[in-house]
Amino acid sequence: MTPEELLAARDRIVPDVVAGGLRVLFCGINPSLMTGATGHHFAHPGNRFWPVLHLSGFTPRQLKPSEQYELLTHGLGITNVVVRATARADELSPAEFREGGELLSAKVERFGPSWLAVVGVTAYRTAFGERRAQIGPQERTIGGARVWALPNPSGLNAHWTVRTMAEEFARLRTAVGQETSAPPAPGRHTPERP
Repeated sequence: MTPEELLAARDRIVPDVVAGGLRVLFCGINPSLMTGATGHHFAHPGNRFWPVLHLSGFTPRQLKPSEQYELLTHGLGITNVVVRATARADELSPAEFREGGELLSAKVERFGPSWLAVVGVTAYRTAFGERRAQIGPQERTIGGARVWALPNPSGLNAHWTVRTMAEEFARLRTAVGQETSAPPAPGRHTPERP
């Protein structure tokens, strides 16, 4: 991918990987330029979403970004808080996050996933006005879905390793598999196609 091709992807919108009745709708912050250029979510080579999704037990093998629609067969999907592609998340304004939160709420209500998993607690805090939110299950629901804030899988997030992220994703997977309707206690522990 050339620098010119990446720059041409700025502000591009990448279609969601979504269907009705998903177990988990994963929600990124916004598409990267690589995602914008390829049309595949979490496409940047340094992004750890796909390995973590597999290591946590959500998928039987590590999918490639180009195989994103296979997620639907596992009851999983992908969307974003803010839909436009940027080089960095800090290019987004708080107003964009809040507007994205409103649009996301309507989307979740429309498609009815059991869980909304926001990958990036800072994005979740800003989009939904939850300034004290921490990684893990949240008390609120959005559009009828229970909510879990996950660590951002970007390679720039040095606070989390692949292993510790996979552990947190696995906590969510366990909660999804539970038959009880009550979400787990908050706290952090160590086809619609285009």
